[in-house]
Amino acid sequence: MTTRKGFKRLVRARMSKTGESYAAARRSLLGDTASADGDGAARGLHPDTSAVATALAHTGTLSPVTGRPLSEALVLVAGGGLGAGYILWEFKAADAAIVTLGFRNRWQYPAAWMATAIERLGIDHTVHETGGARAARATLDAILDRGLPAIVAVDTQAIGTWGQPAELFGYGGYPVLVTARTDGGYLVDDRGAEPFRVDAEVLAAARARIGSFKHRLVEIRRMPRPVTEDRLREALMTGLEDQVGHLRSPSDSFSLPAWRKWSRLLTDTRSAKAWPRVFATGHGSFGVLLSVIEAVDSGVGTNGGNLRELYAAGLRESAGILDRPGLLEAASAWEASAGLWEDLADAAMPAELDGAAEAVEADEELHDAVMEGEPGRARASAAAARVWAARRRYAREFPLPQDSIASLFADLGERLAAIHRAELEAVEATARAVGR
Repeated sequence: MTTRKGFKRLVRARMSKTGESYAAARRSLLGDTASADGDGAARGLHPDTSAVATALAHTGTLSPVTGRPLSEALVLVAGGGLGAGYILWEFKAADAAIVTLGFRNRWQYPAAWMATAIERLGIDHTVHETGGARAARATLDAILDRGLPAIVAVDTQAIGTWGQPAELFGYGGYPVLVTARTDGGYLVDDRGAEPFRVDAEVLAAARARIGSFKHRLVEIRRMPRPVTEDRLREALMTGLEDQVGHLRSPSDSFSLPAWRKWSRLLTDTRSAKAWPRVFATGHGSFGVLLSVIEAVDSGVGTNGGNLRELYAAGLRESAGILDRPGLLEAASAWEASAGLWEDLADAAMPAELDGAAEAVEADEELHDAVMEGEPGRARASAAAARVWAARRRYAREFPLPQDSIASLFADLGERLAAIHRAELEAVEATARAVGR
């Protein structure tokens, strides 16, 4: 088993001994002092929130409360907090099925979300979009030459750091922070300990591949003064109220009912998108289960996991800023949900399948290597190769008895139903804390 899995066992053991939530036990074992000293969770989890928080730090934007850079957790709160969404994609050309899970408010509208979060904080910024690669590069270079960073939308496969195969070129992307020019390329901060060195032509291709991105670039200017305390309080309250309204929505595509819908699709045989029908032959089963782990677990995959623990850290920090102690109760509720999501990720891949544990281990190593930045590039490439070898090995078959597969799907369905109930309670705890 991996170091990460061994660490998870230590977390579970502490939970049994102390009665702490998963998140609280994890923080204790990591020696995480961030939430205790009011600085929120460490940066570097979710691409969108991390890009904003890191860009603000680069431009000298400070919290009026702590005198330190605004945390990623507070950016998440100000931006409207958490979301819920489920889509099952079936890619015939790639012999793959992939689950897309939306864990951030307005996850389906990343550009609009980012603009909202930045504007609520009162940050001076400009969004640049263009259809031309030459103009896009000139705009980026001009911003960097002024000593400012730029938040840039890129295609995940084309940027090259995650070792995705060519067939995923153009399938999706996220924001990274470009911080400087180098000889023939750029320094790209993708939440890691160090930036990546990316060739200029590679970055240009990654920016151009997805047409709807329009070479999007967000320029955040230096602040002549700190964010005021009143502005920060207003941003947090607006974000919290937005959160409550959003997750109280009845939409089963973009709000909490999405978890209930997904839980039913895991066992229902009537819908064309029901898992027992979609995966009746085993085709795509392995890949979709691995994609669930990549989407849910914060230590696997490209997008930072379920974000519930990060949001809880933001609520704890907001409780002091807003003098609303009820947010501490809400934080505990969201931490409990984070633990349920971790449990689901742990249960998603059947241990009896030959090579399954090794595939998850390789996926964890891939994430850890990417988070090292440039020094981890070679290790990331090797780990990605192992992940995709496992995906291809089981692309067309899933050699487990049908009753085992049915039991696995039913177990995941029950876990999702429990998550749905827990998050309904967490939303109401948040609502009580802000008087909604």
